[in-house]
Amino acid sequence: MSATQVESPPGLLSRLGDRLNPLVVKEVRQGLRSRVFWASFGLMLLACLIISMVAYANVRDSGLTTHGQSFFFAFFFCLGVVHFFIIPYSAYRSLAREREDETWVLLILTGLGPRRILRGKVASFLVQAGLYASAVGPFLLFSYYLNGIDLPTILFILALGASWLVFLTLVAVCAATLADGRMGRAFVHLVLLGVLGLALLYGLIAAFILGEQGHRFVTREEKFLVFAGGFLWAMLTYGWLLFETAAARLSLPTENYSRGPRLTLAVQTLLSGALVLGLWLDKDPSTSAVVGVSILGCLHLTLTGIFVATDVDGQARALRAGTRLWSLLRPGAVRGFRLVVLLLLFWTGLCSGLLALDDTSTSYSTRYTLQIFAAPAYALLYLALPLLVGRLPRSDRLSSPAVVRVLFFALAGLAGALPPLLAVLFDQPAEDALFNLLNPFIGLSNFGEYDYTTEMPRMSLELLACVWLVAGLACFAADRALVERERRAHAS
Repeated sequence: MSATQVESPPGLLSRLGDRLNPLVVKEVRQGLRSRVFWASFGLMLLACLIISMVAYANVRDSGLTTHGQSFFFAFFFCLGVVHFFIIPYSAYRSLAREREDETWVLLILTGLGPRRILRGKVASFLVQAGLYASAVGPFLLFSYYLNGIDLPTILFILALGASWLVFLTLVAVCAATLADGRMGRAFVHLVLLGVLGLALLYGLIAAFILGEQGHRFVTREEKFLVFAGGFLWAMLTYGWLLFETAAARLSLPTENYSRGPRLTLAVQTLLSGALVLGLWLDKDPSTSAVVGVSILGCLHLTLTGIFVATDVDGQARALRAGTRLWSLLRPGAVRGFRLVVLLLLFWTGLCSGLLALDDTSTSYSTRYTLQIFAAPAYALLYLALPLLVGRLPRSDRLSSPAVVRVLFFALAGLAGALPPLLAVLFDQPAEDALFNLLNPFIGLSNFGEYDYTTEMPRMSLELLACVWLVAGLACFAADRALVERERRAHAS
């Protein structure tokens, strides 16, 4: 049988080579040739070697010792500096350099697409992180034989450290896409250096505490397990959201760039609600716990929603008479605003369901109920106000996404500072209920206060209805302003 009749199937390595992102190979080869890699790698190995020699001398002179915890943290410190600072910062500089040198367009012309390019960037630096970890791994295992720390604790700390590394790398990659001008990039650069410095500090402190406590503390403390699970869930979902945001910012205006981050935000909210409901059914319900769920959820949706609802007008198709549900994922400020409003209403419905499951409510806990429903009202109000104020003028400069986001923080800050000042000027307490009715900070706190003299909540249901009325009118006006502006953008 001739070779032309039967063609042998491709091997496993060739198939994997075809599916492998070519950018991973390029970035890994480029990274391994850089001076930063070899300098960091050499200094890290030298520091670990010196620490191991000190440990050997300590064991030889003292006999049986239990200094494994201390030497493990010393080895982990060397790895943490690389994993929690150098690797994320290198990922940031790699992508920022592509944009500064205007070579990003050449990468787009390869046909890989923004998501695949970003996956290649992130994967390449994770491969480099794996090389660092493989070099320090024997030293970390050596600390186990010095006694004082067990193997499950070492594996648990390394697993959390790997998750922290992936999250910080995604944060750095997303930061590289935030600014286009020179001043903006310089500001983002300084902020990222501070964030990575704090992240390194927090990671090392967490590793030290876990190393001192041991795995028995981790498995015995149920609250710590819940906290660790929630922290891992936040890193996973927020990392996904940051990745989709970075891919959307690097996409072309003609693409449906908003689908990824908006779908991620919706899935994150729905799955978080299901997770909270499952934990609620498994544990003893408490009305005070719902307050934290409501406030944290509304704060998250407000801070992320102000970026979703400030999309550039005129990028999507013209509005239709009947807007389908899935069209909320298409570009456009009005669609983003409506999506965030729906998610806030969903979160309010979830908190209402948690309240219905609590059969221990009393007149004393009614204040918590008012506070739970006040949180989404303030979120809707201060999400709509900057959109309304920024979109009403005819100037495109005043209605740009950056200006509207600045307006959001400015209005929230003024609403939190001016009402107490006015109350003091009128000889009233700084936390007066009427003066601070629309204050997102003191007003929300007032709804959780209890008047022991009258044995009733400090704020009434009528005042809560007033806040919801103002928030509803602001949302309606903001929606109409966004619709009108998008129609004018499409007509021009």
